[in-house]
Amino acid sequence: MGVYDVGDEPDPRYTLANERTFLAWVRTTLALLAGSVALHSLGIPTADWLRNTLVVGLAVLGALMSALAYRRWAAVERAMRLREPLPRFGLGLVVTVALVLVSVLLAVTLVL
Repeated sequence: MGVYDVGDEPDPRYTLANERTFLAWVRTTLALLAGSVALHSLGIPTADWLRNTLVVGLAVLGALMSALAYRRWAAVERAMRLREPLPRFGLGLVVTVALVLVSVLLAVTLVL
């Protein structure tokens, strides 16, 4: 069943705000993919195994983040239409932990 098939139409301002939030996550995903391509193209860090790990990790994080952002958009839209409490926000923690790990790996390789 589609998101728009349930409940009542919410105030358009809230629907549009939800959509802008989704698009902001998509922009962040594009930035992660661009960073992945840059690491691969520039050859940083110099250890091939580490560079490949970071490139694949950033690309997978971008794909996961995009899918989770869509899922969150749909859950929020559905909750607004059914006048239910909004779902918890777990995407921020996932992204924060992943980016901290990537940053630490990059910092360690650049120092060595």
